[in-house]
Amino acid sequence: MKAFLILEDGTVFQGTSIGSTREVISEIVFNTSMTGYLEVLTDPSYAGQAVTMTYPLIGNYGICHEDMESSKAWPDGFIVRELSRTPSNFRSDDTIQDFLKEQDVPGIAGIDTRALTKILREKGTMNGMITTNENYNLDEVLPKLKEYKVTGVVKKVTCKEPVHMPNTGYRVALMDFGAKDNIANSLHKRGCDVTVYPALTPAEEVLASNPDGIMLSNGPGDPKECVEIIEELKKLYASNVPIFAICLGHQLMALATGADTHKLKYGHRGANHPVKDMKTGRVYISTQNHGYVVDESTLDKDIAKPAFVNVNDGTNEGLEYIGKNIFTVQFHPEACAGPLDTAYLFDRFIGMMAK
Repeated sequence: MKAFLILEDGTVFQGTSIGSTREVISEIVFNTSMTGYLEVLTDPSYAGQAVTMTYPLIGNYGICHEDMESSKAWPDGFIVRELSRTPSNFRSDDTIQDFLKEQDVPGIAGIDTRALTKILREKGTMNGMITTNENYNLDEVLPKLKEYKVTGVVKKVTCKEPVHMPNTGYRVALMDFGAKDNIANSLHKRGCDVTVYPALTPAEEVLASNPDGIMLSNGPGDPKECVEIIEELKKLYASNVPIFAICLGHQLMALATGADTHKLKYGHRGANHPVKDMKTGRVYISTQNHGYVVDESTLDKDIAKPAFVNVNDGTNEGLEYIGKNIFTVQFHPEACAGPLDTAYLFDRFIGMMAK
């Protein structure tokens, strides 16, 4: 069946329908990872977005449910150059096309993803529609694309009630703004007793559980939309509990302490982004998935200082808070998929709780 990807600038790509055949309007982004498409599909940070995979062949090792980063797929759509319909992998449980159908994710294969990515890099992230309707009317579609906004996605992806992962070590409260499973797993395998809290849990409730540390997770959408969460983070900041934050959590803590954020032209999404530790000068390869960034020029120097920088474009990749047991990073030290270069940051968090 034919499928069409229509961008808000009027560009139209024709390909083949994969997965669900429902029509969807979404923000179109691209991911440069060569592997890890299942982790991408099950990352809650992609809620409200349709993902273009720049690597040309997707699906060749199938679907291994053990590798899922949450219980379901979150992207609105999936865009690939070539879909491998016959996986070759002893761990494979399913094909990617069956997984997309089961998860009701519409997709399109057979388009020039290199050309699409060049458009998004040159013009910036834009909205688009995936449709199987051959009689689409551009004059009707384009206004709808321009009106679309990603809203309310943190409330959509967060857990509905606390989840406890018992262990014998330090007690960690993990705030779920759209957390990948491997964040909790990375803490749990280090002996931590982890309780995952819904995003809108009051700070008083979290602190009343007497945690040894607080983890702020990744998540989707514009951080400035999370007004209620930012107010609660101000209270967590005022406590003396060690805090480690990733991605959206990093941005929200910055907003809670008076800094600003802005949207990048086309974001950082992939498993091959170099970040530099400002203290040691060492460069690490990191996994990233974000469209917004903390504006370093708005930082209060008495509150926080830059800890990591993106080697490609110089944007902020981490903050260390002055006089506080708080550090935050924009990238994903839990990886999955991606390099484990920065997994040591979880051990640093353990060390903060030990003190």
